[in-house]
Amino acid sequence: MSTLTADIPRPRTEALRADPHRPRMEGHVAFVTGGTRGIGAAICRSFAEQGAIVAAGYSRDAERANELLDHLRDHGVDTSIHQGNIGSADDCRRTIREVIEEHGRLDILVNNAGITIDKTVLKMTDEDWYKVIAVNLSGAFFMSQAALPHMIARGSGRIVNISSIIGEIGNIGQANYAASKSGLSGLTKTLAREAAFQLERAGKLDEHGIGVTVNTVAPGFVATEMLEHVPEKVLDGIKAKIPVGRLGRPDDIARVVHFLAGDQSSYITGQTFSVNGGMDM
Repeated sequence: MSTLTADIPRPRTEALRADPHRPRMEGHVAFVTGGTRGIGAAICRSFAEQGAIVAAGYSRDAERANELLDHLRDHGVDTSIHQGNIGSADDCRRTIREVIEEHGRLDILVNNAGITIDKTVLKMTDEDWYKVIAVNLSGAFFMSQAALPHMIARGSGRIVNISSIIGEIGNIGQANYAASKSGLSGLTKTLAREAAFQLERAGKLDEHGIGVTVNTVAPGFVATEMLEHVPEKVLDGIKAKIPVGRLGRPDDIARVVHFLAGDQSSYITGQTFSVNGGMDM
């Protein structure tokens, strides 16, 4: 055996090894903003199927939120719903506090909530700009800011931001949306660095531990309610530009989020995972 190989300590895998006899995320608490429809609902279902305790955030539609709650409970896991305006810093802090108080911990935060107000730059109002930035970008910041102290204190946690292909390539009529989603990339990288820095300061940066990681998933065009009002001819044009020949499905995105949220993804942080069928590569 070479000296180089002999000097490398063997990792303690006990903490990271999955127990084959129980769901992978049993006991973990996941909070998904915008969690009652589309991609967010798919992420919630994915976590519940793996045994996680799921908290879903929503803004207005209480009926849909309760329907999701009933569906998730069919998986035999504890669940909760939390109403708030993701564009409000106070609501972000309150809902994070509610989740921790109700479930005793917070292991995974998925910043999925997002809105669009589409207009060309010359027609976009101040309010159109500020509202989209507040929800899509500032909301992710305030949610993460509220969750990080808890994760740092526990020495483990996962934050996953949901961006968009539009933040990578831009799109006519979506300057506010593109800017907000592009901004998540810089936010993710900075949060990832600061999480590791704060763990080290707290004496919790354990090379054998789970750690606190922050990553982004950037979906392409996904078949959700956001595309319901897009004309069929336009959708056909979009699909023609996607090498795999179809729109994405919410479960396609949930699969990658689930991967990044896992305990064994502890060596991945500050990254953006594009899930777009090859549309941008």
